[in-house]
Amino acid sequence: MNIVIVESAAKAKTINKYLGADYKVIASYGHVRDLPAKDGSVLPDNDFEMTWEVEADSNRIVNEIAKAVKGADRLILATDPDREGEAISWHLLKILEQKRALNGVSVERVAFNAVTKDAILTAMKNPRKIDEPLVDAYLARRALDYLVGFTLSPVLWRKLPGARSAGRVQSVALRLVVDREAEIEAFRTREYWTVEAALKNGGGDAFTARLVARDGKKLDKFDIPNEALAHAYRDAIKGQSYHVDSVEAKDHKRNPAPPFTTSSLQQEASRKLGLSPRQTMQIAQKLYEGIDIGGETVGLITYMRTDGVQIVGEAIAQARGQIESQFGARYVPSAPRIYKTKAKNAQEAHEAIRPTDFRRQPDKLRGLSAEEARLYKLIWQRAVASQMASADIERTTAEISVPGKDGVPYGVRATGSVVKFDGFMRLYEEGRDDTDDEDSARLPPLKQGEALKDSGVTAAQHFTEPPPRYTEATLIREMERLGIGRPSTYASTMAVLREREYVKLEKKRLVPEDKGRLVTTFLEAFFKRYVEYDFTAYLEDRLDQISDGKLDWKALLREFWQDFIGAVTDIKDLRVTQVLDALNELLGPHIFPAKEDGGDPRLCPLCNQGQLSLKIGKFGAFVGCSNYPECRYTRQLKTGENGNGDGAAPAGDTVLGNDPETGLAVCLKNGRFGPYIQLGEGGDGEKPKRASIPGGVGVADVDFAYALKLLALPREVGPHPETQKTIMAGFGRYGPYVEHDGKYVKIDAEEVFTIGLNRAVTVIAEGGTGGKGRAPKTEPIKVLGEHPEKGGKMEVLAGRFGPYIKWGKVNATIPKGTEPQDVTVDEAVRLIAARIEAGDGKKGRGKTAKSAKAPAKEKKPAKAKTADAGDEAEAPKKAKTAAPKKAAANGKAKSSAKEKSAKADDADKKPKAKASAKKTTSKAAGGTT
Repeated sequence: MNIVIVESAAKAKTINKYLGADYKVIASYGHVRDLPAKDGSVLPDNDFEMTWEVEADSNRIVNEIAKAVKGADRLILATDPDREGEAISWHLLKILEQKRALNGVSVERVAFNAVTKDAILTAMKNPRKIDEPLVDAYLARRALDYLVGFTLSPVLWRKLPGARSAGRVQSVALRLVVDREAEIEAFRTREYWTVEAALKNGGGDAFTARLVARDGKKLDKFDIPNEALAHAYRDAIKGQSYHVDSVEAKDHKRNPAPPFTTSSLQQEASRKLGLSPRQTMQIAQKLYEGIDIGGETVGLITYMRTDGVQIVGEAIAQARGQIESQFGARYVPSAPRIYKTKAKNAQEAHEAIRPTDFRRQPDKLRGLSAEEARLYKLIWQRAVASQMASADIERTTAEISVPGKDGVPYGVRATGSVVKFDGFMRLYEEGRDDTDDEDSARLPPLKQGEALKDSGVTAAQHFTEPPPRYTEATLIREMERLGIGRPSTYASTMAVLREREYVKLEKKRLVPEDKGRLVTTFLEAFFKRYVEYDFTAYLEDRLDQISDGKLDWKALLREFWQDFIGAVTDIKDLRVTQVLDALNELLGPHIFPAKEDGGDPRLCPLCNQGQLSLKIGKFGAFVGCSNYPECRYTRQLKTGENGNGDGAAPAGDTVLGNDPETGLAVCLKNGRFGPYIQLGEGGDGEKPKRASIPGGVGVADVDFAYALKLLALPREVGPHPETQKTIMAGFGRYGPYVEHDGKYVKIDAEEVFTIGLNRAVTVIAEGGTGGKGRAPKTEPIKVLGEHPEKGGKMEVLAGRFGPYIKWGKVNATIPKGTEPQDVTVDEAVRLIAARIEAGDGKKGRGKTAKSAKAPAKEKKPAKAKTADAGDEAEAPKKAKTAAPKKAAANGKAKSSAKEKSAKADDADKKPKAKASAKKTTSKAAGGTT
């Protein structure tokens, strides 16, 4: 018997069909072991010795593989054809050697770029050994990321409370976003004007020409700076005679873009399909591993993690044949197109992403989901177009003169282009992030000396615009250009930045949060070398040298560690006040922008005496007054139009009026968790009554009357006609509600103040669930279908503590940072299995889990491969910490701060099996989260 190891169950199922009864294909479900989540897993003082540990949820599959290998004829390691795939094979080999399962078993490594019968059978005929240099590059990268995460993140926690993590690639990508935001803030708008004439030729064909010269001198962009001058030029040429001085036409060939790499696929899918990098890779993974088409599982595309743009000769020949049959011989170039990689630090010479069979036209395929069909069509069109003929385009420029009414000659210019032969453009054109359509207009036939008539002249005002914020697509493009990260890491880097709340997406643009700016500024101030673009690219170059066998991997670690640990040691002795002084200076323009009236931007608006500065509290950074505690003014970092922390919080306490019943002051205050209303100041150890301002209600909209309504909550609606128990309405932790006999039902915010008894009874009857604090049953966010191994419906639901997967009586929490809509069937199966193994997360729930069609012996569900979400394990993860007393009783050591920093942040790379809901407690003021 021959044992074949692949990474996913879907791939194992497909390959088993091709290889026959003499082969048993087993899925490893990604990485099976990793560095333990504790300090000391990499020992620099012991020549970077690394300690590996089999993942808890991988033990069963490792034992299954070991059992199958014992007595087998051959072990064939057929993991993915990249550095991560090589590492998985290496890890499995080491584990099996430790278990002494390989006695007399021949071990071979095969790699294939497509899950097709021909590719797999060819690979089986050409086995090789483990690529040791490639494994060394993996070890170096893993050690670097671990050392950065475990060493730098704890420094951040101590010196900059509220910061989550730092990482070798994560922090540099964040710096790109922060630097772009600084450019935007520093940008000063400049006004300029254009003058355009609407003209017609002798045949009556209309076109537009722009004013470009006056009195023989070229007019540059800012040479018409104001309305008065623009109108003067407009009036000077309006109604005058226009003559064509020259017409110049130049032929231009536009060549197609190369087929997709990982990076260009993520960028184009973002532009054209609106998919995030993570979504793109998840869908591409399915297309690669195989889709059931007509009862047969078929791999539709080649491997999707690649820098390469080349295609093998037989695939090119097939593409050319498809082009001729579908579009005609004219669309086939005389010679095949050969592309070369231009990306900096491109590595691992795999093929570009292409269809495994160009004859499978997208519009004729059945069995794909809507998203799969759209992405496959994009890949098919791009790959086919890359072998099509160039487009022939004629670009025309017409110079036109006009005598001005002011006695000065003027010149206008018309430009346009005509597509003479569309070539590859008939099928596909690459998307653009920033379009410029100046030459896209078509010009009518024009002749030198021809007289033209104007049908109107207009002057238009313009303002220069700051550079645009990065989209995920343009950030990936910039990272690729600078040589930062790798194709397999881009998706995970985007996800980590959002999960850490360092950036947010607004209208598909990346905006840095204040937390992200603080971390970037801190690193630039004290670890500048390690967030420099050139240094990060230099490390990637060195890692590539290791892959090529030109550099010893431990030599790179020694080189890096000597300087890095020195920088960490230097900052350990710095006091937090010294860190704050540096950040106050560097972040000054952002936190304290100049005032239009020229006043002191740091002057406290409450006491008008103290100076504002950056402060660090238990929950992060904020701005406070130097006269504390006499002055308790605080605000968020960023200043809004009203100077009150992005317009979200009031400047200190604002007295709105006096309560008519008690006479106590009703104040609008600013707490750590935002603005709130308070009645009086309390006394004799009693806390004053407080009310949070509901989400979506601006501070400017909170007046005295509204504050009294908030303080009156929760309010009695009336007795329920059946039970006579009181119905209440109010705002709770999870929003506005009505409550009756322990049943809570969500309602609209405005209804809290107005809902009557009849409406409340109806809402409760329709939405009550019978459990205190539970929400009414809602429609699923996503229906995943039947469990592939055990049957039973799986669906994604919105829960009280966040989205989760429901299967029978098992509820599996979706990890933070994963969009509910993005959850795949494989991920759902893995999370469900992990929940069952953990006893469904609650004491005594193990039986419940078993009742959900879960047999005693389960197959292990798919687990994301490290490279899937990026092999840049950026920042430490928090390890689960046991209660101190219990740990002591069991003889276990308490978790240290570094132990909480667990692994360098694999984030999306490998979602954790045990996903726990985040418990949140929120109060109107001073609560904890």
